[in-house]
Amino acid sequence: MILHLYFARRFIIAFLSVTGAFSVLVIFLDFIEQLRRFRGKDVALSEIMHLVTLNIPATLYQMLPLIMVLCSVMLFLNLAGNSELIVVRAAGRSALRSLIGPLLAALAIGLFAVLILNPVIASTQKQYETMFSSFSTKKVSAVALSANGLWLRQGNDQVQTVIHAQRANLDGTKLYDVALYEFDLSGKATRRVAAYMATLEEGHWNLLNVKEWPLQLGGNAEADADQMRQYKIPTELTKEHIHNSFGSPASIPIWKLPAFIKRLEKAGFSARRHTVWFHMELALPLFLASIVMIGAGFTMRQAQRNRTGLQVLLAIMFGFGLYFLRNFAQILGENGQLPEIWAAWIPPIAAIGLSLAFLLHTEDG
Repeated sequence: MILHLYFARRFIIAFLSVTGAFSVLVIFLDFIEQLRRFRGKDVALSEIMHLVTLNIPATLYQMLPLIMVLCSVMLFLNLAGNSELIVVRAAGRSALRSLIGPLLAALAIGLFAVLILNPVIASTQKQYETMFSSFSTKKVSAVALSANGLWLRQGNDQVQTVIHAQRANLDGTKLYDVALYEFDLSGKATRRVAAYMATLEEGHWNLLNVKEWPLQLGGNAEADADQMRQYKIPTELTKEHIHNSFGSPASIPIWKLPAFIKRLEKAGFSARRHTVWFHMELALPLFLASIVMIGAGFTMRQAQRNRTGLQVLLAIMFGFGLYFLRNFAQILGENGQLPEIWAAWIPPIAAIGLSLAFLLHTEDG
């Protein structure tokens, strides 16, 4: 037990060291990138630093697999270089038993990342996207989901329009049971439009079975209402704008994802991307443990000095290979070519099986 705690403590120290080094690098590079993005714009240096601060947690979170493979290599190279692994083997402990401490530490880091860091990063990422959009010159359209259906907002220099629909098709280009509320720039409602269906076409919404109520002060809205078979309302929205307005799944805390997925499906949209992300987050601790096993498989053996560089290179290459395989499986899951659960859980389970077989072969023949 004491030996397992010793290896786990060494692993956590290596993890903190690598994370600290990457944090400094990320701050420097992101600061330069934000300066480049807002060059020539009226954005204060303190606001750029605020953007960098909000973006750091999400960037480091994405780099967790790389940090994990590097700290794994660092740990086992130090243990092998100090002949500590030789002493452990001489005491009758196998290499697999020596991995218990680092693996438990990796699982604990993964659980901490999912349970604690994920909601924090979701909050900071949402603030970052909001703040970044406020500095951008592009017009932003908002989309929100609620228990009552789908809400959209669009606007131009003359009016703002809020659109409510009970449901939509998978890509958001057709809305059903639609109500539109138009406001002037002072915030006063000017008219209300109801329609059976609204279809998003290039540059406009095409409404069917329409009834329009002018909302004039002192007027009779129902008496002045007008019914039309078809009506067109200008818009700058596109299918991509609607999808992007939902935000990335990473900007939603993992505890709120299941409810958001249900609302998304109820509104008629495809929630596959969010479902895949949810399972990927649940599988993260197992994925980090598989990364540690890959690093251990190449670096925990006592090797000649001229082969150390090759072992480190192979460990990093296989770690990157597993990371890209995971991303590829995620893309297949989002495109519907793989079931969501398979896309999230097969890469870490397969990596653990292969690395376990490799360790058994190299250590026990």
